[in-house]
Amino acid sequence: MTTSVAAIDLGATSGRVMVGRVGPNKLELRAVARFANTPVRTPDGLHWNTLGLYSNALDGLQTALRENRKLASIAVDSWAVDYALLSHGRMVGNPFHYRDVRSLAGVEKVHGLIDPAELYDINGLQHLPFNTLFQLVADHSNGLLDGVDRILLIPDLLNFWLTGRQTAERTNASTTGLINARTGDWDDALVARLGLRRELFADLIGAGETVGSLRDSVAADLHAPSGLRVIAVGSHDTASAVVGVPMLTDDAAYISCGTWGLVGVELDQPVLTEASRAANFTNEGGVDGRFRFLTNVMGLWLLSESVRSWERDGHGIELPELLAQAARVDTPVPVFDVQDECFLAPGDIPTRIVDFCRERGLKPPTTGPEFVRSIVESLAAAFATAIDQAQSLSGKTINVIHLVGGGSLNVLLCQLTADRAGRLVLAGPVEATALGNVLIQARTVGAVDGDLETLRSLIAHTHAPRRYEPRADASKGY
Repeated sequence: MTTSVAAIDLGATSGRVMVGRVGPNKLELRAVARFANTPVRTPDGLHWNTLGLYSNALDGLQTALRENRKLASIAVDSWAVDYALLSHGRMVGNPFHYRDVRSLAGVEKVHGLIDPAELYDINGLQHLPFNTLFQLVADHSNGLLDGVDRILLIPDLLNFWLTGRQTAERTNASTTGLINARTGDWDDALVARLGLRRELFADLIGAGETVGSLRDSVAADLHAPSGLRVIAVGSHDTASAVVGVPMLTDDAAYISCGTWGLVGVELDQPVLTEASRAANFTNEGGVDGRFRFLTNVMGLWLLSESVRSWERDGHGIELPELLAQAARVDTPVPVFDVQDECFLAPGDIPTRIVDFCRERGLKPPTTGPEFVRSIVESLAAAFATAIDQAQSLSGKTINVIHLVGGGSLNVLLCQLTADRAGRLVLAGPVEATALGNVLIQARTVGAVDGDLETLRSLIAHTHAPRRYEPRADASKGY
């Protein structure tokens, strides 16, 4: 017997509604809706089109329910750190995008109140200028929290709209910087030191708990059966993606590669050393009490934003062909620091690459294939460095790298990562996030049981990865 569940999976550039069918030795996934996630710039900054995302998600759920009236549950995951402001249950404005520059003022204010080393010892988070606590302190300074009685991260916001219950799922809450890495709870003392109100933050719930049933009005609009459950999963998409990594050995690391490349290992305890802080590694909550010890690498954002720049200039771009051409480039290309903050904001990434190279005495790429090869080589080099750091900082031996998400389809990236890391790369599944979402739902409703290793065995059985062996004679950039 199989059970069907629906996953609303919202990424930083696109969203999808997936239906998973799960049973003994069965794990099938099918997209019933895909839609763009395009930010909107207004005079006050860069925002998410949250209402558009919710509308698209509801349309996808309608399709899922038309095709499967016996849907057992629904769950939402999304990117981290960003939030909506609520007053008496109503959203106040559209949530800011994490690439909006307003958070930079929050960094200065927070570090004026708490030394970065002390902050890391409390929350275990790598420094990213858009972490939630920086955004919140900036909003507080600008008066944007006046009259606000609740903040909800994006998956929690959609869960509230679906069910009427305000909660904070732990894996995503752990990315706010306001969760104590040792206790796993809101750090009331830290919240107070930052001048924030504790009542802004909802009660924490764990992945696998039921948020509630669909509101009657939502159920009526969707023509959904009465009592359809909304379940909390690893609502930070990386938390669900890590569930969806078919890691079957203890010597494995993961790269969840989409807009961002999240590179790390799964641990039972956080690593709160000065060395891990200096390396900018983070300790984020995982499903079943695990920790995601990882670092953020800029990811395929560099490639997708470059394509957008070329298309704005009137060039027709066929990315598969461009990648094939990049694979055939046989002259050295510059390997640049993909982590430099000049590449963070939307805009003309190719021009920034040229400027970055010239400022450092490197010969910049000139053709489209050279740009793509340079980007992919640089990403692979950054991934390899992060893998070495993860091994050194965690004390965990790494012999195998699982690369999941959209990046697992990029043959050139997978092979170059294997080459530069000197380790076997196992690529896939592409939809690791949705698979992780679906499996936690399925376990909650009783369609499967077992620990994460048991769930991952089912993924490995049904979604065999592609192998990339490191090539000893592979050429490098310069």
